[in-house]
This record gives sequence, structure tokens and C-alpha cells, in this order.
Amino acid sequence: LKSINQIDSLWRKQRSIMSSSPFPQPASSQSTSCFSYSITRPRSSRPFSVVVAIDFGTTSSGYAFSFTQDPEAIHMMRRWEGGDPGVANQKTPTSLLLTPDKKFHSFGFMARDSYHDLDPEEARDWLYFEKFKMKIHSTTDLTMETELMAVNGSHVKAIEVFAHALRFFKEHALKELKDQSSSVLEKDEIRWVITVPAIWKPPAKQFMREAAYLATLVSPENPEQLLIALEPEAASIYCRKLRLHQVIDLSSRLILNGFDQETSSPLDSGFRQAREQLRRARHSRTFLVESGTGELWSEMQEGDRYIVADCGGGTVDLTVHQIEQVQGTLKELYKASGGPYGAVGVDLAFEEMLCKIFGKDFIDNFKAKRPAAWVDLMIAFEARKRTAAPGRANAINISLPFSFIDFYKTHCGQSVETALRKSNVNFVKWSSQGMLRMTSEAMNELFQPTISKIVQHIAELMKKPEVSGVRFLFLVGGFAESPMLQSAIQSTFSRTCRIIIPQDVGLTILKGAVLFGLDPTIVRVRRCPLTYGVGVLNKFVEGKHPREKLLVKDGRDWCTDILDRFVTVDQSVALGEVVQRSYTPARSGQRKIIINIYCSPTDDVVYITDPCVRKCGNITLDLPEAKEGSLPRKGRREIRASMQFGDTEIKVTAVDVLTSKSVRASIDFLSN
Repeated sequence: LKSINQIDSLWRKQRSIMSSSPFPQPASSQSTSCFSYSITRPRSSRPFSVVVAIDFGTTSSGYAFSFTQDPEAIHMMRRWEGGDPGVANQKTPTSLLLTPDKKFHSFGFMARDSYHDLDPEEARDWLYFEKFKMKIHSTTDLTMETELMAVNGSHVKAIEVFAHALRFFKEHALKELKDQSSSVLEKDEIRWVITVPAIWKPPAKQFMREAAYLATLVSPENPEQLLIALEPEAASIYCRKLRLHQVIDLSSRLILNGFDQETSSPLDSGFRQAREQLRRARHSRTFLVESGTGELWSEMQEGDRYIVADCGGGTVDLTVHQIEQVQGTLKELYKASGGPYGAVGVDLAFEEMLCKIFGKDFIDNFKAKRPAAWVDLMIAFEARKRTAAPGRANAINISLPFSFIDFYKTHCGQSVETALRKSNVNFVKWSSQGMLRMTSEAMNELFQPTISKIVQHIAELMKKPEVSGVRFLFLVGGFAESPMLQSAIQSTFSRTCRIIIPQDVGLTILKGAVLFGLDPTIVRVRRCPLTYGVGVLNKFVEGKHPREKLLVKDGRDWCTDILDRFVTVDQSVALGEVVQRSYTPARSGQRKIIINIYCSPTDDVVYITDPCVRKCGNITLDLPEAKEGSLPRKGRREIRASMQFGDTEIKVTAVDVLTSKSVRASIDFLSN
């Protein structure tokens, strides 16, 4: 409270200085900025009857839901049409198939199988997309016009591809809800939750929201009906509910060459047991969670710290949380970190190996001319990749499609076997059954670059002062099922902290996303990933400010381009904290104020023109027409904008100070 009063006092002094100041960045924002800060309690959410969470993954996706009257029961969707028989298909592949005229055909297993069944010549005209979520993370200038390339080389707007996928989930979920609910649910009774990596920046999060609007999950007029959940946060929320028999504690086991020395069974035996339980319960798709916290959580004490490593198909996402036992809430201790170190990296390494053996030109040509066969080859590799374990004695066989063998002989004039014999890749041999025979050394070569990046990133995170004393490392996400990754994590960190893996590791994020939708206030404090602010004018100080920043206005000297910070990188921001700024129109009758937002990965910046500062978005305030006589006699109209940085998305609201009426405010990170 004292610091807030000091800020207010400073603002009153500055206001007397700035009362006749020009507008910060007159050419762009056309407004003047105030310095104030306040804290408000989160507004209570409107009541919803059901929460539906969509875990939109790089390689596989799924959804789950829970009725708010029975929040301890989470209903999982496991009856995916076209799913592999005899398997509990917890998720469906993140694969989309469009017709040659770019109309929706199918998603998931059906898309994969339908594309596989197409005639090779016909397949060239169909648009098949897979692993397309990574494009949103890797694109630095993401906009509504960003395009995705299908396997056949055709391009489609990314927003349309994502909207097709979300619309599929919406229709699937609504049908399931209709079957489960005894009453008819109205659309506004459903709260939707979509998961995204915590390391995604605001443009990517906004992109998912816009895709949801396009898919008609919710209306832009009711934005609170959709929540964006951060994947490792969701996993953290679910881990609070775990009982001891629902986890595998790698720290308590001695692992040598991929085998558990206590039971002489493979390292992944716990997962096979969990999958067998899931298989038996295919038709009982309801998962019950603890009404309070689980037994594992009861071992923790107030202030205990832990890391959640979400190892997915595309990214590895790390968050550090601290337990607040009294409130039962979580506090983020360090900004989310990670990178594109997911299981897709192993797929790319496999593709690079094929290029070494058969030549990059041939592989590129085969992908273009036989796209469906290429997808088949990668599906075959994916199945074998999941069985890889350190110290495995037997070789792994990967079937090559006949079209690959025939295509290579036709275009290169020699057999696949000859190419293997001539290549420098000694740990891959040819099987007479028409398979690539990969030794354990070969699989190790494919896994190690990606696993090394994950281990290195976790190690560097643990060196941070804010992260010292971590007691637990929770390993979640689909890639966490890999014995190769488990072994590397265990051998590196088991002496530092306990390594915990939920048995249903592939569903951890999905279940946590449902819990987040039921109570979005569970994470009370988050850390800002970047410094955000706007450009303003301040009184020019000779010797302090550079001459090129001098602006003379109405006989007064001003320094331009100063970065007025809203929040700073890695700053703790509580849920409900509001940063306020006041803006005035540049002229009477102005109907819109646009304020450019700038960001920086560091806090040691002064001007918006500094090298590491970039424009990342804008705030738009739509001003209602002022009635004659309602404007203040002196000074200009004041619009107070309130920004929230403590939620999973940056939000803005505004009010006309004179009339106390709300002003339509929006924040846009996609129109740069």
C-alpha cells in the first residue's frame, strides 16, 4: 500500500508537469498517458453448466468435460472413429484432410486413414495437414494472413486450418454432451478451454482465440466463455489431485540399461500397466479426481517449489510453481521457458538420416510425388519410435512402403539395399523382409540431440536463484512416455529432486485444463515473460537525453520515444492486479484512440527505439460520441484504460472518467 501511495504521489507531481504536454507518440497513439497502478479482485465468472477442454497438441489432440454440479468427475473422450482396434485411443492424431476444393473432409484417425486410402495420383490434389501447430510457434510475424503448407505443397490460411480442427471438436463434444446430459444445454452454458504452450507469446494465444471465434465455439461478444489454458499450468493443477498409486517415482528406482532393477522389468512397465487399465475401462470413460488435494500433495509443505516439464510433440514447456497451502493456490516463481525440443525433433532427425542414405533430392521428390506414402512411412516410424529404450538389445525394424522402394529404383537406377550399402550410415541395415533395420545405436543417434536440449534447459533453469531448492520435477506430456527421455532425466536429476510421472501422462494436461476451467483462479501469481510498455514524452533533460530525441512543442522541450513500462520481464503479477493509464483524445470529436504497445526481453531499456525493443501490438479505444455540453470545460476528455497481465492472456478494459461509462477497448497482437 505504501508503494502504491508513493506511485500516486509521484503521478500527482508528474501530472502538474504534463498537464499541457503533447501526446505520447503523436503520430501513432494520439493520446496522453498517466502513471497509476491499482489492484482489484478478479470478477466472479458467470455460471456455466459444463466445462469442455480441448488439448490441441502437435501430434495428437483430445477433449474432456466436466459438469459444474459434479466437478470431481471428468469425462474423457476415447471413442474416436477410425481409432486403432484394441487400444484405448485417448486422443486422435492432429491431422486434417481437406478436399481438392479446400472443404473440410475429416480430422484425426479418419483423416489419416482416408488420405492413406487415396490413389497416389488422386492424393496429389487433396490437402493433408499434420503437426501444423508448430507453425504458430515458429512464425515470428504471425498474422491472420499467415499460411500453412499441406503435404502436397498447397497453401491455405492457417486460421482456416485451425478453425476446421476446432469446429470438428466442437461438433464432436456437443454430440457427446447431448448424449450425457439429461437436459438441453444452451451454447452460452458451456465454458470452453483451449490449451497452448506457456512459452507462446500473445500473438499465438490471440490466434487460437480468433480461430475459436471463426469456428463458432464462442462469440467475440462473450470472450469470457473461452479460456486459454497454459499446458504446464494445467498439468500442475492436475498434479495437485494425484494419489500415490497414480504416479511413477523415478527417483526411487535404480535404472540400468533401461531396466528397473527392483522388478527386472522394462522401464516403461508402469505405463504398460496403466495402458492396460485404460484398455479395460474403454467404455467407462469417467475419471474421478480428489475433492481436495491428493496424497502426494500432502507430503509437500507451504513454500515448497517444483518444476513441471511438459514434454510434448512440438515443444518442451517448463514452469516453476510454489505451493500456497493456506489458500490452496499456486504461485509461479519464474517466467515460463522452453523451446521447440519436442518429439517432432526425433522425426526430423529420422528424415535427415533418410536424406543421408538416399539423397535429399530424392526424399524431397518422393514427398512431393507420393505424399500419402510419405505419411505412411512416418506413421510406421512413429510406432517404432515409441518402443525405443536405452540398452535395447534387439534392432528396430521400420517397414518401407512398396512405393518408396519402387520409386527409388525407378528414379535412381539402383535398389534401396544398394543405397544402404553405399551410404556412410553404418548402423542401419536392410532386412530381406523389406524393412530398415535400425540398431539401438541408430535410435540413440536420433533421440540424443533432442533429449540433450531438454536436459540442458532443465539444468540451466535449476541454476536460477528463484528456482533453488526445488523438491519435485513432474514430467508430463506425450514425450514423457519415452523410456529414452525418462532414463536421461533420471540419470541427470534424480540426486537433485524427486522425479514424478503421472501414469496417465498423456492425459495430464487435458484433465488439468478441465480443472482450470472449473476454477481459473487456482494460479494466483504469474511471472511476466517480457517487458511491456508504450512510448511517451517526458520533459527533456539536457545531458541526460540525446539531442535527436528533442521535440519542441508550444515552446517546451520534450524527449520523445521514452518507454513507459506497464510491467517488466519476470515481474510477479497477481491475478486481478490492474495497471492503469489514462489517455485523452488529440482533438475534440475523435472517435478512436490507438496506442502502440512495445515489448522487450530485458528491462534495461530506455527508449522504444532501443535495439531489443519491438512493436508487438496495439490497444484500440473506441470513443462514444460525446453529447454537447458533456465535455469538461478545461482540459481534455479522459479515458482510463485498465490492463491485466496476471492472467493467461493480456486483457484491457476502459472507462470514460467523466461519465463512468465503459468504453469499448481491444488489444491486438496480430495486425503488425
